[in-house]
Amino acid sequence: MTTQNAPSVPVSSVDLKKLPKVSLHDHLDGGLRPATIIELAAGIGHELPSTDPEELRRWFRDSADSGSLVRYLETFDHTIAVMQTREALIRVAREFVEDLADDGVVYGEVRWAPEQHLTKGLTLDEAVEAVQTGLEEGMDLIDEAGGYIEVGQLITAMRHADRGDEIAALAVRHRDNGAVGFDIAGAEDGFPPARFKDAFTFLAENNFPATVHAGEAAGLASIQDALVSGRALRLGHGVRIAEDIHLDVEEGDDHDVATITLGDLAQWVRDRAIPLELCPSSNLQTGAIEPFGTTIAEHPIDLLHQLGFFVTVNTDNRLMSGVTLTSEFQLLADTFGYDLETILEFTLNAVDASFLPMEDREALADYIIEFYDDAMNGDELD
Repeated sequence: MTTQNAPSVPVSSVDLKKLPKVSLHDHLDGGLRPATIIELAAGIGHELPSTDPEELRRWFRDSADSGSLVRYLETFDHTIAVMQTREALIRVAREFVEDLADDGVVYGEVRWAPEQHLTKGLTLDEAVEAVQTGLEEGMDLIDEAGGYIEVGQLITAMRHADRGDEIAALAVRHRDNGAVGFDIAGAEDGFPPARFKDAFTFLAENNFPATVHAGEAAGLASIQDALVSGRALRLGHGVRIAEDIHLDVEEGDDHDVATITLGDLAQWVRDRAIPLELCPSSNLQTGAIEPFGTTIAEHPIDLLHQLGFFVTVNTDNRLMSGVTLTSEFQLLADTFGYDLETILEFTLNAVDASFLPMEDREALADYIIEFYDDAMNGDELD
């Protein structure tokens, strides 16, 4: 274990990419390689904004950097279009695992919506099986290369559709074949978790965990509904819980006195240690942090961290945001002065919030702590 009261170790003292990481909020259709998109699109005659990998990469980033969640989601038209066959899903999933491993991720939960991948004749079950094949191929390749990674599927239902019960049953059906949890995604505002109340009840009856996108494009009511109707064990993003944190300033003789109070919902989320799947760069791109500001420095992640909320750090969509988990940690370190101890805290939070069995979480935490101890002691990382 790390030494209590040890001196602060700056992030700059280590190769952050080599430290083990845990990824909980990462979309399969938001993490494709541009070269793969181009090759798959050519095979099906799908027209792209560019057929040059670097130009296409910039197009995704620029399109997503509009400040609008709706515009952000439009970029997925191209990635989903090339993910409609078994072979394409296998390849994308395999490369997804390879790219996570290259970023130092040792455990990941990849979310995706099988219902969006049926236009070429796949069934829901066939789509899930194809992705699982690709994930396993990727994990085997990393193992053969002397590395380690484990990746599970978060089976996702689209909020605007009416297939919640069917997708929930699909997730439970594949719980012994890679499915580790359930989610709902897509347009949040106007499509509350209550639309899927029966599906969430079915999942609870089958002891199957759910994380729910909430508190990104909609506010506190969405978070409340995710906890009540969705029985959410984690909040996908959840950044707008900060709207229920209130700052009161009283003028004093010598200096002003600031008092922070939590509303009932924020108090509940914090006191019950409900994990927040925060995605800093994505939250900035989609306008999710507009109530607080327009720069990373104004992202409420530091406030939430200092107040004791259960913060995890994630990428959301690596292609659209042009990020990795390593770069997100580096961004936070540069912005808020976080040291390695804080990065470790966020990482262990993600371990605890994962849908792994308790014994696996404990083993994973020990593995990660050992690496960080070596880094903090100045030892060379493999």
